[in-house]
Amino acid sequence: MKTILVGPNEAGKTVLLKALQQLNKPSDISGFEALRDYPRSKYNDITTGKVDPKDVTVVTGYFELENSDKELIPKEYHDCKYKLYRNLNNKGYHSLVDAPEAIVFKDVSKLFARMASHMDKQFSKSDPAEEVKKPSFLFRELTTGWQDNKTISTDVANSLSAWLDDNYEFVEESNEQEEARHSGLIESIKFNEKRDEVLKTLDKRTPVFILFNNYFKVKPSIHLEHLAQRVEQNILDDEYYDYGNLCLLKLLGFTARELADLGSTPSPNINDSDALKKYRDTLDSRSYQLNSASVRLTKEIRSVWMPNPDRPEADKLKVTADGQYLKVVVEDDLGVDIELDQRSEGFQWLVSFFVVFFSETMDKHENAILLLDEPGMSLHALKQRDFRGTISRLSSNNQTIFTTHSPFLVGPDELDIVKVVEMKNREDGTKVHLTISSEDPAGLLPLQEALGYDLANSLFSQQRNLILEGITDYWYIEATAAMLRDEGISNLNEKIALVFANTAGKVVYYATILHAHKLKVAALLDSDAAGDQAAQQENLVHTLGNKKILRTTDFCGVPKAEIEDLLRDTLVKVAKDEFGIDTSQISKEQSGRPIVELFSSEIDGFSKYRLAKSYIRWTRENTASDLSQGEKEQWKELIESINKVLK
Repeated sequence: MKTILVGPNEAGKTVLLKALQQLNKPSDISGFEALRDYPRSKYNDITTGKVDPKDVTVVTGYFELENSDKELIPKEYHDCKYKLYRNLNNKGYHSLVDAPEAIVFKDVSKLFARMASHMDKQFSKSDPAEEVKKPSFLFRELTTGWQDNKTISTDVANSLSAWLDDNYEFVEESNEQEEARHSGLIESIKFNEKRDEVLKTLDKRTPVFILFNNYFKVKPSIHLEHLAQRVEQNILDDEYYDYGNLCLLKLLGFTARELADLGSTPSPNINDSDALKKYRDTLDSRSYQLNSASVRLTKEIRSVWMPNPDRPEADKLKVTADGQYLKVVVEDDLGVDIELDQRSEGFQWLVSFFVVFFSETMDKHENAILLLDEPGMSLHALKQRDFRGTISRLSSNNQTIFTTHSPFLVGPDELDIVKVVEMKNREDGTKVHLTISSEDPAGLLPLQEALGYDLANSLFSQQRNLILEGITDYWYIEATAAMLRDEGISNLNEKIALVFANTAGKVVYYATILHAHKLKVAALLDSDAAGDQAAQQENLVHTLGNKKILRTTDFCGVPKAEIEDLLRDTLVKVAKDEFGIDTSQISKEQSGRPIVELFSSEIDGFSKYRLAKSYIRWTRENTASDLSQGEKEQWKELIESINKVLK
């Protein structure tokens, strides 16, 4: 899955990603520094001792368990969440949410008191000096100073278990009740050990957070001996300067020292067959690993940089070793090798991205969470659009969170995964909105531009165009048609562009412009008052003709139907989940009433936009088989009508 963070400059998007990385960072990444990471205006609280870094929680993460996690822990913990938080002193803490509560001393103290009382009755010593050996006396001595909320830790459990074992001889053998109490106490005090094991298991499986920003660069030519010396002497001046190069070596499976030594090793005596074979095998291994990495990088880069095979832009990426130099070159369509730094900034960024990604997601990083800060800023707009698909591919296996200002990295079907980041003032700090809302219009600018670009691009790019009243109509048709297509129920012609006009009154303008460009045009209008008024406009009828003006009421039994009425049954369920109001009964009783009108009267704060967004999420988790039979028939008829008028 992926999450998109948008917002103006200085809203705190980059800092947010850096904080998230600290939840479980790679070992070579620095931790928090109070001097750098604590609010500067309050830093005196740190220096004066008023605030202790160990008490300041900087970042908290909640992790849902996957099936592979659940297989490793007891069933009673399958529905819990794993909570991990890290404080300013870089100390991490974890706990379980919605899990069985940990046992504290209060939970077992009365049971132990009854057990001790029973044991005392069996204690046969009559000498007063032996009073100190009575089970109850020993128990009070053991638990002196214990508070009711004292957690039964492993040490505490061991102490209590030892007391039970040492005094087991005083449990009456024929007393089943006390035997059961004794067994129950042992099980209770061991309960937290099981909980601790769950925490240890989930801690080991916590994904590593990998942050990639635009400063990481793979150099076109690396002097191996110099790099090896800088690594060995720990004099890497800039955390970004060598990072890309070290990632490239990691991807290749070599250290800088190994390749440097290999580059300076003279060929052995020709008469020493064993040494000669070892030398040749080492060179072949290096060559094969370099070639394998080159092939892999080339394949990934072509998927973004060369979407059109008829117009190749970068035929092959090659990583080669020559003495002390490791080179990254690009072979163009003429067969000429060109150094990486002679290619565009966008192409260099893409190569660097894949090198860092592939190297950092090796081994323990396979289940990593990717944090991308402004990815693809140096890519052309259309390349950014292609790269959007790459991010989607990455997020299918690695949860991905990225920030962007670019409208080309936000797809029209991705609005439900966009979070707006803003900072109205320094006192309140950075806030992330879980819904698409912001008091600062600049925060929503990438979304507006994304929608505007898709609208403008769709206007003249397709021969067939269906004009819709608004964006929610677009979402409903796009999402529902995809579901029906996947199930083989109905197939909306994919060559038909869906164009939303924002209001019913503007449909005629879009129709006129598109018709003037000799494009095929039809319109789908709601059967409400606004739709009736638009459908009766003389210019629209003259431009399209009556047959190409489709009305929603023609496909369902609701007189003043809107597009939502074609999904009436499903939207009742969606609205219940989203707004917490069950309207199923009144919907049946007033079946001829438009569902949006019904929702507006029955649900406080109802929003058509919010309902449509919830429906999009619903379609991602369900299939067309989850629609009612009537809905499937209505949508099949609608799609067939659209295909027919725009054939």
